[in-house]
Amino acid sequence: MKRPGSSGERQAQARFGSGGRAQAFYANQMLDRLNRRMRQFIAGQEMVFIATADADGSCDCSFRAGAPGFVHVLDERTLAYPEYRGNGVLASVGNILENPHIGMVFLDFYQSTVGLHVNGTARVLNCDEMMAVPNLPAGLIEASSLKGGRRPEAWIVVNVEEAYIHCSKHVPLMKRLDKQIAWGTDDESVKGGDFFKVRTAPKS
Repeated sequence: MKRPGSSGERQAQARFGSGGRAQAFYANQMLDRLNRRMRQFIAGQEMVFIATADADGSCDCSFRAGAPGFVHVLDERTLAYPEYRGNGVLASVGNILENPHIGMVFLDFYQSTVGLHVNGTARVLNCDEMMAVPNLPAGLIEASSLKGGRRPEAWIVVNVEEAYIHCSKHVPLMKRLDKQIAWGTDDESVKGGDFFKVRTAPKS
């Protein structure tokens, strides 16, 4: 594994006197691949937060959700998840096309309250290109269709470069409640409508 951490991290560690703790974390908690426990953890997750940036460094943080294991572990260094039709902006996909770096955070709010950071590089594939990806489980493309028949518009394939724990001490333990999820719906009332009253707000 290459030396972990950026020059900015090392500057911050020197400034705040945390270099010793950081080195211990790098040595004891960080891998350049997904070990068995990490792969099992991802396979049970229903949500992930993703961070991307464009070529100029302008950032975007987004959220993806699906059935447990919707982020597929193809091997210890490769993840893949489907991209479905949304608001049409495609901010995350557009960023990846300009700048492949991606950060992902999986958080287990319901049991362990532990999280997993996965950082790496991503590429955008269409469904035909996805079929050529190594270690693809049989039937994955077909099984990824949402109720109602909507298929992914693209796939994001992530090459894992760093994987490490997000400690549980400040992650809230939440209770799961029943919610009828209308996967792929275009019904504005179900999607949240104009919750933040943007339509009538001044635009400048």
